[in-house]
Amino acid sequence: MDDRHCVAKHDLIYPEEEELEAIQKIVVHSETALKKVSDYLAAQDAGGEKKVKVVKEEDKGEEGKGESQRLLVGVMRVGLLAKQLLLKGDTEVCLVVLCGEKPTKSLLERIATNLPAQLKEVAPDELYEVKRVIEAASLVISSSSSPSLSVTITLTSPLMRETAEETAAAGTVDPPDVLDHDRCISALAELRHVKWFHSRALSRHSCTVVIRILRDLCLRNPTWSPLDCWAIELLVEKVLNSAGVPLSPGDALRRVFEALAGGILLPDSPGFLDPCEKEPMDAAQQLSSQQREDVTSSAQHALRLIAFRQVHKVLGMDQLPPPKQWRFARKRRRDSSGQEVGEGEAAEEKKDKKEEG
Repeated sequence: MDDRHCVAKHDLIYPEEEELEAIQKIVVHSETALKKVSDYLAAQDAGGEKKVKVVKEEDKGEEGKGESQRLLVGVMRVGLLAKQLLLKGDTEVCLVVLCGEKPTKSLLERIATNLPAQLKEVAPDELYEVKRVIEAASLVISSSSSPSLSVTITLTSPLMRETAEETAAAGTVDPPDVLDHDRCISALAELRHVKWFHSRALSRHSCTVVIRILRDLCLRNPTWSPLDCWAIELLVEKVLNSAGVPLSPGDALRRVFEALAGGILLPDSPGFLDPCEKEPMDAAQQLSSQQREDVTSSAQHALRLIAFRQVHKVLGMDQLPPPKQWRFARKRRRDSSGQEVGEGEAAEEKKDKKEEG
């Protein structure tokens, strides 16, 4: 019964085909436009488009050298989009642009200035708006269609990992208008999260189903809302991996609630560490002690409901009707003349014979 309810709930919250196509379209348009912006900036820095064409026509070694001098090295999908965890109604997706140098406000301004023209060239029939969010080291591309979709593009660079001592030892100086360091480091962490998720969780049985159901629970229940998606992904993968065997959606969801109810989030528990960080770091470090206790108590209540066959209350849906039972008709008896006799008639005949005896 739990499996039927989990699958039915997953079907309710999974995005429609039209939604996925609309998100895919704006993401492809954004990626293509950013590649054109990269070509444009490379042409400007090289002193003209002709010089860039000459570099492209040369041998592979020279081409690689030309590519390494680009300001924009690559664009990658991150977050819910890259992990295939979108829910019905999700309208915001994220991209990360890797830069060859430490990203600056002036670089962000150059991209924002040229990006609308490239979007117009890529998708002449669509109307996109580009907004600068300098404090978040990002740009936001919004569509005017209904529902309104948005793509957040964050600039970062592997060079942002350098400490002040390493920068001084290398003899380089950070630009005065460099973008927010913490935002850029978070964008690099997002890239590691996607790589980890694809290698460990995406192919695990029932993993994405349970993560989507828990994401929906976080959106519906204020008690669960402080739990971010990355902590949920790590928790579900750890719990399902420890089972040792593939679990059905209902059993997987119950096992996750058992782990939470047992106190895996409580301050004095072992917890679970972030595998994408060098230093030991609690994956749920953003939760306060009160929030940890609230989630644990709520998980204990949910586990009791599941035990009493009320999983539909945990999932926030109507109870499904019981499956139809196949009833096989009993074999009808035959009388002495060879005609079929019903159960009632057979009972009366047996009673009469008994009385005669």
